[in-house]
Amino acid sequence: MSMAELNYTELRDWVALSMAKGLGPRGIKKLAEQFGSASSILDTPVKFLESSGMCSPKQASALNDTADLRLRADQEIKKLKRLGARPLVCGYAPYPALLSEVADPPPVLYAQGRVEELDNEAVALVGSRSATSYGKKAAFRLAQELGGTGMSVVSGLAAGIDAQAHLGCMNSGGLTVGVLGCGLDVVYPRINKEIYQRMSREGIVLSEYPLGTKPDGFRFPARNRIIAGLCLGVVVVEAAKRSGSLITVQFALDEGREVCAVPGQVDSAKSMGTHWLIKQGATLVTSAEDVRSCLGLEGGTRSNERKMDQPSVEKLDSDARRLYQLLEEYPMSRQELVQETGFPIALLNQCLLVLELEGFVEMVPGDMVRCIS
Repeated sequence: MSMAELNYTELRDWVALSMAKGLGPRGIKKLAEQFGSASSILDTPVKFLESSGMCSPKQASALNDTADLRLRADQEIKKLKRLGARPLVCGYAPYPALLSEVADPPPVLYAQGRVEELDNEAVALVGSRSATSYGKKAAFRLAQELGGTGMSVVSGLAAGIDAQAHLGCMNSGGLTVGVLGCGLDVVYPRINKEIYQRMSREGIVLSEYPLGTKPDGFRFPARNRIIAGLCLGVVVVEAAKRSGSLITVQFALDEGREVCAVPGQVDSAKSMGTHWLIKQGATLVTSAEDVRSCLGLEGGTRSNERKMDQPSVEKLDSDARRLYQLLEEYPMSRQELVQETGFPIALLNQCLLVLELEGFVEMVPGDMVRCIS
């Protein structure tokens, strides 16, 4: 079905259903299979829903005040529009077809950005939030290569590997998709604010949660099922033995998706999870060609390849440029940089973060910073 076939009333009612606490994706899916439309579900007496066994008493109670649910949904859609976002309903384009096939797809996705391209061939890159310099470089380079082949790169907009995956893909001119564990208007972690803002323009940002939803810890495993569901496969770039990335891997396996892993440094605890995955049969990958081969996409779509943007010092603000020029001569510690520039530590850290994310510098042992040649 096309979005044109989904009238406003039905769209609003799907949003209303998704906002009913206690129903959840599986509960809504069960009701939708019986009634066919959100409007029909909301118009059915709650006592009938409960007595027929179609939902539990707790779930039925969530539908007691349908007028309030519909009012809240109207308000949510208006707020989304002001944000430049929109709700997508499962089964109606441009809701991603691959995601609609999973066991419990979100009935509604809130989306911002280039949503019409959600069905582009995609692969997930996930890994440690507290990534090593090696892991960040590997994620950035692999995402850049994959974006250059025309594939979308999906991740969770977290710090570490996720951030580098998004940046690397955008650096190639490719499409990257970030899946949040909070509302679209909540930037988490704050350190990724610039990446989030750029992705809302150049990429796609998704959430199954209404605006204002806080990033509570229990939401992230559910978020990971969306990351896996959007993709043909999942690539783990760097992960410790108990990494949350392994949750995404399990979702991928449950849905019959491919699992790949990038080998790490043999003495790094941050790579124990990826090495374990390889021992368990995950495909070892070190390049976009390896990933595409694993996904059965040999040959690539090089006609879609875009020229990769090289980091440009001219794009930096004056403070970041000054730091970069100092570091071009030789590596320096944070303390030396503070003394040399007179920057407050907060400003220094902000500038260093920008330089690191844009691929100009890297942190090395001893709290030293050096340029990447």
